[in-house]
Amino acid sequence: MRLNPFAGLPNSRQVWAWGMYDLANQSFTLLVVTLFLPIYLKQIVLGAAAPAGHAEALLGWTTAAASLVVVLSNPVLGALADFSGKKKLFLTWTGIGCAAFTVGLAFTEPGNPWPTLGLFALGSILFMFGESFLASFLPEISTRETVGRISAIGWTMGYIGALACLPLSLLLPGLSEGTRAGFSNVFLFAGLWFFVNALPTIFLLNEKKTRETLPPGATIVNIGFHRVAQTIRNASQHRELAVFLLFFCVYCCGMQIIIGFSGLLASQYFTNTQLIVFVLALAFISAVGSAISGLYQDRIGQRRTVQISLAIWIATTAAAVFLPTANAAMWHLALVGAGIGLGLGLTGAASRALVGVLTPAHKTAEFFSLWGLGYRLAGVIGPPIFGEVTHRYGQPAAMGVVVAFFIVGFAGTYLVNVEKGRRAAEESERAFASA
Repeated sequence: MRLNPFAGLPNSRQVWAWGMYDLANQSFTLLVVTLFLPIYLKQIVLGAAAPAGHAEALLGWTTAAASLVVVLSNPVLGALADFSGKKKLFLTWTGIGCAAFTVGLAFTEPGNPWPTLGLFALGSILFMFGESFLASFLPEISTRETVGRISAIGWTMGYIGALACLPLSLLLPGLSEGTRAGFSNVFLFAGLWFFVNALPTIFLLNEKKTRETLPPGATIVNIGFHRVAQTIRNASQHRELAVFLLFFCVYCCGMQIIIGFSGLLASQYFTNTQLIVFVLALAFISAVGSAISGLYQDRIGQRRTVQISLAIWIATTAAAVFLPTANAAMWHLALVGAGIGLGLGLTGAASRALVGVLTPAHKTAEFFSLWGLGYRLAGVIGPPIFGEVTHRYGQPAAMGVVVAFFIVGFAGTYLVNVEKGRRAAEESERAFASA
């Protein structure tokens, strides 16, 4: 077993610097998105006088709007970053901007939700842009033989960040009591955590790809649109990637539902303190799953690793269908929780690695933007469907929909010919190099 995940890598410093951004941005994912912003909006900003469900509705629409902005613009920005040779610059400023907007949440006031929602939306947009730009470095710092291992290192470092920043945040004054000052402290902490831990990425990560020559009649403004249009025209050359991204979006609908609603669902069975322990346990198991993925996916193949993870998701969500609305057996909750943690760790790292295998080196930002688009589009589609089915037919029926998302995604992966996609990516690279 490899105790040092960087051992044997010729560019271990680059991989570490790249992974530190995954560690850094966990403060936004976990502390802001998953845990404390929804509570702050509902309890402090709106208060008890707000109509029932008002906070949830505002947050849902804000999240959807931010996701829509990313869905519409991220592929174009990715193509622009690829063309300009400035992915590092894009990544740097999206990270700094997200950290700054997170700090800004600490200075919002009760009574008026729009500054809070506006800062959250801007931070979310930059966070999502940053994820895609970060992923686009993967083919540059890995080979097709090590892409799975390096992707898993980044994913595992992210979960290590989650395991570190959540317990530390609970030490902040006023947070356990739910005071406004306590929430301000956690937003300040989250923003500073992001900025400080992203510094190795900002100063040490190198970009290999240089600026391309502008085609005749093109400008730096419209080149992004031109590249995306070119990618669509050449879609048949990258059919395997396109098929995978389609079914990736399908099974990510299920993952987005679990990420967005697991805390709310778990609150039916746990106290607040127990819920925090539950989230920590999920992060730990996810880190283990990601580490396992790094050890084995390059040997057994990225597609097979994705399929194993989806089989775990199917079993886990099927078990969740039979959870009662209260007083569930602890073994049942532990089984579902362990499956969620393991599924999150395995699926994310393996999916990102498979995109890396199927992506030509000169199209990294553009194609990884499409990967990010699929994930964000799933966030627009999945959670509203889950909420509506829950409202109309109840929690078991809604969990059945989640099972269906994973089954369809699992079946779709069998339509992806990885070796054919790998050859198409290599041919595209050779054609680009000889042009």
